[in-house]
Amino acid sequence: MDERTEEQTTQAPPWTRYVAVGDSFTEGMEDVGEDGAYRGWADRLAHQLAGGRAAADPTGGAIEPLRYANLAVRGRLLGQIVQEQVPAAIELGADLVSLVGGGNDVLRPGSDPDRLAARLEAAVVDLRVSGADVLLATPVDPVQSPLINLTRGKAAVFAAAIWTIARRHQTYVLDLWGMKALQDRRLWAPDRIHLTSEGHQRVALHAAEVLGLAGDGSWAIPLPPAQARDRRTALREDAQWLRQYVGPWVGRRLRRQSSGDTVQPKRPTAEPLPLVDRDS
Repeated sequence: MDERTEEQTTQAPPWTRYVAVGDSFTEGMEDVGEDGAYRGWADRLAHQLAGGRAAADPTGGAIEPLRYANLAVRGRLLGQIVQEQVPAAIELGADLVSLVGGGNDVLRPGSDPDRLAARLEAAVVDLRVSGADVLLATPVDPVQSPLINLTRGKAAVFAAAIWTIARRHQTYVLDLWGMKALQDRRLWAPDRIHLTSEGHQRVALHAAEVLGLAGDGSWAIPLPPAQARDRRTALREDAQWLRQYVGPWVGRRLRRQSSGDTVQPKRPTAEPLPLVDRDS
């Protein structure tokens, strides 16, 4: 882990332009804000960074406010993120970039985690040369997910590579693999691919601590024990999940379509955030 994460600070976060790139995870799918739009962990993290800078400047004007852009689009593969979003983040003058991608690739048969890692590292090099700090994230451990757990070996190799990339290039790492709280199905939306609002909030709190903001570790506290599901209920829910989510996903793959084909980035320019986060 980057040595900068060992000590937390009460000083203003040093970044003035945070740009989030990635897929549906960073777009914030299933975390719906008061305005009906997707929010997500990156938006929540941006508000924490903005609030930290504002708190260190009580009279206003002495510290430049945080500007934030979110270029993530659902369904994007790592190659698309690297080719389309990373250069845009550099063009926006980002001094902090969260680069989280590859999950959609890992799910696809025949994908190679070593090639994914090489592509990711090349993007990290470009970002670091531009002067930006980088926040990477490991995959979530899919051990508890039916069918998805078949990709656990590839996901583990990719996760290990991310730690190696981080050491080589001095980046921050959000250890989603190690977030045991995320093994609780109640933090996942019905599609079992995207987090609930509470799940996104926990990831944001973890990311803030990784970046050096003060925190209380609440993101790691398990939910109260859940009522056990009987086998019949579990089988019925699994069958519904296959019909409602897995079937359409397979259909899109066969038609070479993506859920994000007609979707544009929700925050394409780096703009200041409101100081009051009503959805927190």
